[in-house]
This record gives sequence, C-alpha cells and structure tokens, in this order.
Amino acid sequence: MPKSASPARKLAALGAVLALIVAVIAIGVAIAKSTQSGRDTEPGAAPAASPEAEEDPAQQKMFDDLAKRTSRRADGDPLAVGKKNAPVVLVEYADYQCSFCGRFTRETQPELIKKYVDAGTLRIEFRNFTVFGADSERAARASWAAGRQGKFWQLHDALYAKTRKGAALAEDKLVGLARSSGVDDLDTFRTDMKSADADKALKKDQDEGYQLGVQSTPSFLINGRPVAGAQPLAVFSQAIEEAARTAKHQPAAQGGGK
Repeated sequence: MPKSASPARKLAALGAVLALIVAVIAIGVAIAKSTQSGRDTEPGAAPAASPEAEEDPAQQKMFDDLAKRTSRRADGDPLAVGKKNAPVVLVEYADYQCSFCGRFTRETQPELIKKYVDAGTLRIEFRNFTVFGADSERAARASWAAGRQGKFWQLHDALYAKTRKGAALAEDKLVGLARSSGVDDLDTFRTDMKSADADKALKKDQDEGYQLGVQSTPSFLINGRPVAGAQPLAVFSQAIEEAARTAKHQPAAQGGGK
C-alpha cells in the first residue's frame, strides 16, 4: 500500500482530527475506523460502511454534514466531473505517485463515469493530497495548471496511465505530458505550475484532508461516508447507490449542472 504521511504530517493530522472529534465525534470515529481498516491491506480487504451505520439516523446526519463541508460543487471546477447538483458526490484524496490511486483511475473511475456520472447520479471531485514529497507536489501543481487551460483530466489520466515516480515527474517530463494532453500554452503552463495560486490550491486540498484525518492515499468520501483504499468497483457501486437512495429523501443539491 502507499506509505503513510511523514511523522510531522501525522501530528498535524492528529491535531486536526482531535479538533474534528470535538465538533463532530461520530464523524471522526467513522473516518478513523475506515482509514484503519483500509491501511496496509490489499484493495478489497476493507469493506464499505456497515449496515448498522446505514440505519443510524444520527450518524447519517453527521455524514450529511460532512458532505456539505467537503463537497464544493463549485461552478466550472476543472478538477470535477459531473453535474453540480448530482445527488451523490465522491471526493477523492490522491497522490500522483500512488500506484493504487492509478489503479482506481485506470480500472474503476471510467466505469463509475459511464454508469453514474453520465446518468447524472454522481459527481467526482479530485483533491491533490500529496504524501510522497516534492515530486508529487510538482505533479499536483502541473495538474492544477493544466486545469487552468481546461485540460486537468487529460493530464490527470496521462499521469496515472502508468506508475510514475521521481525523475519521471521532473518539470520537463511534466511539460511533455502536458503537451501531449492538449495543453496549448506551455509557457503559461510553466508559470502557473510555479505560481502562488497553485500553492494556495494545493494547501486548500491538503488542509481539508488533514482535517478529516486522511493519512494515506487513495481515500474517498461518498456523500460524506468514508471509503479507504482502491476498493473493487462493487464496493463503490454499492456505496453510490445507497447514497443515491438516501439522497432521494433529502432536499435537492443546490446549483445547476455542467
């Protein structure tokens, strides 16, 4: 499995988790259990949320509250795919050097898009949650910069087409991938990669993950309910369909689709 965050980041995450537990104890406990069950295991070992959790109205309300805080549903978000008002939002926290993140992108995400995003049921929002250091951060900034020219998903998919680490994520390699992904203005791409705005965007995603106690990748929230690791398609399908059924009994998501 991907390595956990550094000790310093673990301490930062722990402080954030404690703050979250003070505010919403049940959410913190559920996230901690899901992360623990998914760590250091092969994909498929960690189950989706338990039936008991599904039947607990208080816990469901807390997951709903978490979904409201983490599902941005922003107009024109280049790091999102699917209708803004889709009943289910899957938030992914991922690192471009994470092999299991790549597996999710290559094997599972296309099926989710075909079955749920295209049907208007699901929206996917990506978060750059870098745990492997400077090379991962450079790749994350590159994907964000590609998004400025409407090519986030093209570069995202190219980065995950195979496992890339270290020198494979050097600036010149990233520029080459951007070119082949359809990014037109490479000078602007380079500038955007190194900009304060890129740093701000990455920090926003990372801070959000730390506040939830995310320490390894990939980690997911499906309408606020945690799923740890690159689980099989059936696990995501079950969680999405359960979330969609629950959403039918709640007020519609705000905003229009894109």
